[in-house]
Parts: sequence; structure tokens; C-alpha cells
Amino acid sequence: MAIELLLLSANINFVAFSHYLGDMSGQVFVFFILTVAAAEASIGLAILIIVFRNRQSINVQDLGSLRG
Repeated sequence: MAIELLLLSANINFVAFSHYLGDMSGQVFVFFILTVAAAEASIGLAILIIVFRNRQSINVQDLGSLRG
């Protein structure tokens, strides 16, 4: 969650500076950052789905047994 907040704050800065400077490159970076954030969220969801399929639970105490 902290990474999402960091990326969103960077997006706000990119949009503000691109608007202030009259340049569109900051807004292009925002689209790239949003793509990375969406990929990160989908990977996290995929990990939870795989854990649920294998353990039949997403309880935090059950995840401790995944260590090698």
C-alpha cells in the first residue's frame, strides 16, 4: 500500500509540473506509472489466488508454512 501512495504522489507531481511548464512529457510518465501500478496489483492478486488454491485459505498464520 505504501508503494501505491508513493507512485500516486509522484503522479501528482508529474502532472503539476507538466501543467506548470506546458510540457506533456510529465503526463506521459503518469500513464507509464499507472501501468506499473496496475501490473503490481495484478501480480499481488495472482499470488493470493494461487495461495488460496493450494491452501484453501488466505489466513496469515497459514502463510508462515510457505518458507523454505
